[in-house]
Amino acid sequence: MELLVRIKNIVVFLLSGFFLVFGVLLLMSSFQLANPLEFVMTLFAASFIILFCIAGILYAYFRFFQGNSISEEDHADKE
Repeated sequence: MELLVRIKNIVVFLLSGFFLVFGVLLLMSSFQLANPLEFVMTLFAASFIILFCIAGILYAYFRFFQGNSISEEDHADKE
């Protein structure tokens, strides 16, 4: 079961990386458009793609490198 979870996280990471590159290329190509309406729509679309890709990369990163949970005894106030 854990192997399937790791494979899923790797797939999410790789797809997010691919679409991040695609979003950055789309963002750079939006600056070459002549029509202002097309420029604005392409700029927002590329930014949205980049935002989702960063969220996917962070999701996969925090699933791979989970920190050890600190016991609740350490959270108690010591007087």
